[in-house]
Amino acid sequence: MAWRGARCKGDAAPFVRLLAQMRPVPYRQGSVSIGGLMARRKKIYEGGAKILYEGPEPGTLIAYFKDDSAPTPEQANPAAVDGKGVLNNRLSEFFMSGLHGIGMGTHFIRRVNMREQLVQMAEMIPLEIVVRNYAAGEMSTNLGIPEGTPLPGPIVEYYLKNPAIPHKPMVSEEHIMAFNWASQQDIDDIIRIALRVNDFLSGLMLAVGVRLADFRIEIGRVWEGDFMRLILADEISPDTCRLWDLRIPGERGPELRSVQMGEMPPPVDTTPVADVYTELARRLGVLPSNVTHQIKPSLIN
Repeated sequence: MAWRGARCKGDAAPFVRLLAQMRPVPYRQGSVSIGGLMARRKKIYEGGAKILYEGPEPGTLIAYFKDDSAPTPEQANPAAVDGKGVLNNRLSEFFMSGLHGIGMGTHFIRRVNMREQLVQMAEMIPLEIVVRNYAAGEMSTNLGIPEGTPLPGPIVEYYLKNPAIPHKPMVSEEHIMAFNWASQQDIDDIIRIALRVNDFLSGLMLAVGVRLADFRIEIGRVWEGDFMRLILADEISPDTCRLWDLRIPGERGPELRSVQMGEMPPPVDTTPVADVYTELARRLGVLPSNVTHQIKPSLIN
């Protein structure tokens, strides 16, 4: 069962309708009431998996989760998965709320509806931060380390985000400081944030039978008067994590006893989309565990 950025077959519409019945629960005091946002909104940015619109209050944005998936090294133009944006919206809300609960600053304010979140505007550092716990993907390919090899400790990597460059190149801390993408203090704070997120996610996933092999995050700057701080931005979802299902026996030895979540399923694999994003949502309690494909609840706005 492939879980990271999975492009699977199946119909997620019943689960989308079920999610529509779940009321958004704000966790941060002083949340902005969206009320009747105008239908015509100013688009600020569109990426592979999300669209950012101008928010209802200064310093806010509306993040719209698409069914499209961001490009990967394996697929330059991945196919859309029906209902994935709804599930990623709920899962990202779940992770961001949990991180807020342990004192982590994030851009998340509240979920607005099935596909949208209200988030705090931030000046994004042009880097993707990748934390690796196990060898996989590029690390295995480039360094010849067998996939699934546990690393002696989490490894933090930096990849430059530049629209003019098709593939995100890995950069060093020296590159980051030399080109003023971030200061040494910023880098220290980024590492602290990345490792804290790793501890939180690793424990959370392991508790539901999932191993967190690696993940990526993005960091933004926000100002409070003259004081600047870094916060976790973008999203945390199956699109940004490489996950391995520990409940499915595999052929990778005792340390990695599962089929990798994150690669395209083999041609003989008929795993429906519900067994990927929806299964993770079920295990984490975001979806009820007794949901089946036959249930078709009515849509409630």
